[in-house]
Amino acid sequence: MSFCCGASMVGTKGTLKHYRTQVHNVPLLFCPVCHRVEVHYKVENEYEILAEYAHGDGVTDVDFQDYVMEDETAIFENVINVESEDPLAVVRNQIDMALDLLAVAKQIEDTKWERELKKRLAVMSQRRLRLQQKA
Repeated sequence: MSFCCGASMVGTKGTLKHYRTQVHNVPLLFCPVCHRVEVHYKVENEYEILAEYAHGDGVTDVDFQDYVMEDETAIFENVINVESEDPLAVVRNQIDMALDLLAVAKQIEDTKWERELKKRLAVMSQRRLRLQQKA
């Protein structure tokens, strides 16, 4: 499980640009608060190798799934949420987890972590309101 802004990141697949090469269907983790994106650690080495070789060969587009046969279920087994889930359910789960962690942060008197969690809660609460208004 990867953390950012005080709580867990969401698993997804996406496209990353490596110089002039687009690598599609890369397993990623992203933070729903600050929008930081990183290659999932289970395939980070494979991504770097594929991206370097594709760039070296002058390829402009490459599909990660065509070269790396890692099972998607195994990659995302330790992720709390996956982007393909209902967006409102993801936000609610993120809020619940942040509230639980906030109680821990208060208990151990970690004020920096408390601030990060409160910021995360404010952002996720706004996102929840927007999603509820759409429904």
